[in-house]
Amino acid sequence: MTDQDFDAGVETTVPAWAVFGDLMSVMLGAFVLVLLGVIGVQMELSSRLENEVKQRQAELKRRQTLEQALAGPLAAGRVTLKDGRIGISGNVLFALNSDQLQPEGRALLKSLAAPLSAYLGARDEILMVSGFTDDQQVREGNRRFADNLELSAQRALTVTRALIEAGVPPASVFSAAFGSQQPVAPNITEESRAKNRRVEIAPVPRVPNAAAGAAKADA
Repeated sequence: MTDQDFDAGVETTVPAWAVFGDLMSVMLGAFVLVLLGVIGVQMELSSRLENEVKQRQAELKRRQTLEQALAGPLAAGRVTLKDGRIGISGNVLFALNSDQLQPEGRALLKSLAAPLSAYLGARDEILMVSGFTDDQQVREGNRRFADNLELSAQRALTVTRALIEAGVPPASVFSAAFGSQQPVAPNITEESRAKNRRVEIAPVPRVPNAAAGAAKADA
C-alpha cells in the first residue's frame, strides 16, 4: 500500500478549536448587534422623553401666561377657568338682551388676545367661542332677536370679532351658539340665571383642511 493510498483512506477533520472559534465569533457578532439595537432604542426613548419634557414645559409656560392674564378677572369673579374653558359672565360683556360689548367686556377681551394667541401658537388647535343664555324669553318689544338662540349666536359673533380685532388670527377662532341649552346652574333665581348668561372660550382640535389635503395628494 502506498502512502497515497493510506492518505486517501484517512478522513480529514476540522480541529475543534477552529469550530469553537467560529461559533464564538458568530455569538459575539450577534451580541454586538443586539447591544447596538438596545443602545439605539434607549437613545430614541431618551430623545422622545427630552422632547416631551420640553413640550410640557412650553405648554405649562403658556398656561401660566394665560392664567396670569386671567388672575385679576378670576379674583373678581368676572371669569371662570375650568378644564381649559374660559367662561366670561354675560353681565361683564353685555347688557341684558344686548349684543353690544360694554367697555369693561371689550377691555377684558383685549387683555386675553395676546395670551390666547401665544397659547395657540404651538398647538394644532382653534378657539371655539360659544354663546349661552338663561331660559327666560327675549324681552318683548326687542325686535332684533327672535329667540335666545339667535341672541347667543350674535353675542358669540361679537366676541369673536373683538378677539380678531385685538390680534387673534381669524383662522384660529370661530363661533357657536347654544341658547339656553347646557346651563351651568338651575334657572331658578336671578343669580343662577346670571351664571347661565355667559360666553365660553375653549380650545378644540383643528379640523384638517380638506382642500389643502387634496392639493398635497395631487402633488
